[in-house]
Amino acid sequence: MEPINLEELRQFAGSSVEITVHDQQGGDQAPAINKKIERMEYCPDRTHIRFYFDKYNFIAVPLAGDFAQSETLFSASDTESGLTYTIRII
Repeated sequence: MEPINLEELRQFAGSSVEITVHDQQGGDQAPAINKKIERMEYCPDRTHIRFYFDKYNFIAVPLAGDFAQSETLFSASDTESGLTYTIRII
């Protein structure tokens, strides 16, 4: 499996996106939220990519696991937690 490349996700910076996180077990799901991605960077230990909404608030997506991406969609599944993160440009 090829690791997630931060440079290939640059099209999301400055974009308004819809973010969903769902449980692969089919449990309760948080509602989708709309945010603007200000910037992205690796976390200090390089295990996650942080998608920042402002100076302090972000969602961290694990680098290990399955992922798919296109020009308008990024989806990553964390096999350890059973969560799938989807970020779609709106």
